[in-house]
Amino acid sequence: MKTNDLFTCCARAEEEGWRLDVFVAARIPDMSRSHAGSLIRNGRIRVDGMPKRPSYRMRADDRVTVDDLPPEPVELRPEPISLEILYQDQDLVLVNKPPGLVVHPAPGHEDGTLVNALLYHCPDIDGIGGELRPGIVHRLDRDTSGVLVAAKNDRTLAALAGQFENRTVRKTYLALVVGDVSDDSGSVSLPIGRHPKDRKKMSIASHRPRDARTDWRVTERFQNVTLLEVDLRTGRTHQIRVHCAAMHHPVVGDPVYTGKQARRLEPAVRTLIEPIRRQMLHALSLEFEHPGTGKKMMIEANMPEDMAVLLEGLRELSTQERT
Repeated sequence: MKTNDLFTCCARAEEEGWRLDVFVAARIPDMSRSHAGSLIRNGRIRVDGMPKRPSYRMRADDRVTVDDLPPEPVELRPEPISLEILYQDQDLVLVNKPPGLVVHPAPGHEDGTLVNALLYHCPDIDGIGGELRPGIVHRLDRDTSGVLVAAKNDRTLAALAGQFENRTVRKTYLALVVGDVSDDSGSVSLPIGRHPKDRKKMSIASHRPRDARTDWRVTERFQNVTLLEVDLRTGRTHQIRVHCAAMHHPVVGDPVYTGKQARRLEPAVRTLIEPIRRQMLHALSLEFEHPGTGKKMMIEANMPEDMAVLLEGLRELSTQERT
């Protein structure tokens, strides 16, 4: 996605047949489908220079332009929520998001989010679209921890969004998965889309999947579980969780994509894992080009206590097994 006073993006072959409002919501950070529909009906979004309806079905290579990005009406207020800031300057801020913290306000989570915390900790935020709010370029699931970047102004938001769109951002995760992964490294290239029956899940059996690639390597082996370092080559919703499940090595603690595999763990391992109430997935690092300076940045985030404690317990078990 490129910008010069407006947002421009072209539809890929796999996006052919998508509704225009769905396409816009998927491509533009912080954009809901309803807000996209409103902009389309008001003529602020066009396809190949022509106004369309929200229900317009996309064709491959359709060129979508957005005049500007007026924000959705939402009341945001700063909240003194504890937050580990890894780096910040006048343009952006990177934080180590704790597990359990929702990134952006939504129905059911109107406050108590990462956005509310950023407004409190970063009073120099210029705002996005004329509103006092940070620009969330990418998201982490509520129960996934780790490094996340937010823009403080429109210019930085557009530049970062372009880097994510062009896949020049390197995103590295740690994933603790069920089972003994036999190979030392590998790659999963399975398209991902909305689950055909359960709209809250993603699936490799979707009717309208999008390409997705996950590279991984083993960093540590334990009894019945394996720690992977994962590089996301694309950024689909739930991508690591879906691809690990497709490998028959679901992420430990994942309440959505873990099947019967976890039941086959050794009793001592199950005892360690049973108290876990979230997926053991941590965004370890983010590497990108700073929009203001042009310099390469690589920011890392320490894993949260629950994951660190679990790994230490697994190491002790492995030591006992060898002696």
